[in-house]
Amino acid sequence: MIIAGSARVVQTGTVRGLPELIRPMLAVPGVLPPARRDDDYGYELKWDGVRTVGYFGGRRLRLMSRNDRDALVSYPEMADLAAAVEGQRLVLDGEIVAFDESGRPSFGRLQSRMHVADPKQAARLAGTVPVNYLFFDLLFVDGADLTGLPYSARRELLESLELRGPRWDTPPYFQGGGADALSVSRIQGLEGIVAKRLESVYQPGRRSTDWIKVKIFRTQEVVIGGWRPGQGSRSRTFGSLLMGIPGEAGLEYVGHVGSGFTERILADLMTKLRALERTRSPFGSALPAKDAKDAHWVRPTLVGEVAYGEWTADGRLRHPSWRGLRPDKDPKSVVRELYP
Repeated sequence: MIIAGSARVVQTGTVRGLPELIRPMLAVPGVLPPARRDDDYGYELKWDGVRTVGYFGGRRLRLMSRNDRDALVSYPEMADLAAAVEGQRLVLDGEIVAFDESGRPSFGRLQSRMHVADPKQAARLAGTVPVNYLFFDLLFVDGADLTGLPYSARRELLESLELRGPRWDTPPYFQGGGADALSVSRIQGLEGIVAKRLESVYQPGRRSTDWIKVKIFRTQEVVIGGWRPGQGSRSRTFGSLLMGIPGEAGLEYVGHVGSGFTERILADLMTKLRALERTRSPFGSALPAKDAKDAHWVRPTLVGEVAYGEWTADGRLRHPSWRGLRPDKDPKSVVRELYP
C-alpha cells in the first residue's frame, strides 16, 4: 500500500507498534450543506449502533468504545476479524450494529450485547443476536498515521483493503448528492446521514463542523438523576426517569421520560436504579414541584438516549421516548445536541 500526502510515520512505543489510543472524531448536528457546496462533501449512511475504534496488531485485536473501554469480550464474533486483515497493523473507525429481521439496524437489539462482560454469555448472545462491524475510516496503517490526510484519501485507502466478511463490511459512501443520500436513508428506515467535508483531516477526540450529522429524527443523550414511582401495571417499577445534562451549575434538569420501555427494560433499569439510590438530588437546581413529587434520587452515572420532538422554551425535551442505555458513554461527555 503506497501512502502519500500528509501521512506521518510515528514511533508509538506501544505493543505491536500501534498507537495506544485514538479517540473518535465527532460530528455536529445540522442540515445538508447548501447545494453550491454539495460536491465538497462525502455522504455516509448513519448507522444506529455503537461507535468503535478497532486496533489490529498482527493477530491481536482491541475494540475501544467512546469511553475508552475494550469491548472485545462483548463481541466474540469479531475474533476472526483479526486474521482477516492478514497481519497488517491498522486502526479503523466504525460502528458496531445489530440488525433486525428485516435487515435494518436495531438499537434495541444491540442493547442486549453492549454491556456483557461474561465471555460465556457473550458467546451465547452472539448466536442469537449477532452484530456487524461497519468501517468508515482508516486512521493508521503499518507505522503511518493517516489522520493528517484528507477524508477522501483515507476513504480511498480504506476501500483498497476490501474489508468484507461474514460480520464486517465497508459500506459505500457518496461523493456529492447529499439529498439523494438522505432519501436513501429515509427509504431504508435508517437514522440519517453524515456529511463529511472531503478535504477534512481527522481530529481525534474533537467535535468538528467538518462533519455534520443530518438526522431524520432527533436524539439526545441524557444522564439519569432519579425516577418517579409507577402506577397500575408499573407500580413495581418506575413511572418515569428524571433526566439531566451536565452544565455550569451541575446537572441541569431537562425533563422526564416515561415511554419506550419494555417489561424487560423496566426490570433491568429498576435493578440498576435501586443500587444507585441516594438521599439528595443530584441536580444543580430545584425541580418543578410536580416533577419532584415522590422522586427517588440516584447517583448520576447512567447515560441513556431518548428520541424527542423539540426543545421547549424552558429547556425541556418535548415528547421524549426512551431508546436505551449507553454504557459506552461517560456522563461527563454528555452535551446538549443543538439542532438547527
